[in-house]
Amino acid sequence: MTERTHPGLNGRNGDQLTAWLMSLVRNREYGKLAELRRTKPTDSHIRAGWYAPEEHREVYEKVAFLFGVYHQGATVPLRGKGSLGDAARRIGDGSGRGPENPGAQRLMSRVVASRCLPWRHLQHTITRLRACEQPPPSWSQLTADLTRWHDRKARIPYLWTVHFHEPSARSRGATAGRNVIQSDSGTNEQLTRKDAST
Repeated sequence: MTERTHPGLNGRNGDQLTAWLMSLVRNREYGKLAELRRTKPTDSHIRAGWYAPEEHREVYEKVAFLFGVYHQGATVPLRGKGSLGDAARRIGDGSGRGPENPGAQRLMSRVVASRCLPWRHLQHTITRLRACEQPPPSWSQLTADLTRWHDRKARIPYLWTVHFHEPSARSRGATAGRNVIQSDSGTNEQLTRKDAST
């Protein structure tokens, strides 16, 4: 018989939930994953809630639902990476991704504008990531972020917006104010200046 875990510190419960969810995919427990995709509470939802402190049971159950939606038919579990804002930057198509994609912008705006936990918009975001064949957000971080959604000091919607609109990292070869040009004799650095008249 499975025993209920006790609340841990510093998001350990989110890590435990993620480990359990990933084991469902690894062990090909497709019945339990299908139960997670149901909107009405099932045994699998209740089991996911065991990893949560009592006041956050619903968050853990809903994150398990989102995990089930993303991993439908999957044979390899994905732990995910980054925040939901980071993940939403990967939504899009050939015309652009993230902030350059109007659909991704509208979706992210709906997620962060909500005062209540935006479950429907989160489901849409996860579904779009799956459709775009992009990695999901970190399930552990998503769990931790959603448990602090109403904490004004944590500012989760603001942080997700910052991560979504954050400029892409510069290439490793380029440094501020310099262009690196490859030539036959090696690498040349040229200083470039922005013309104030343009």
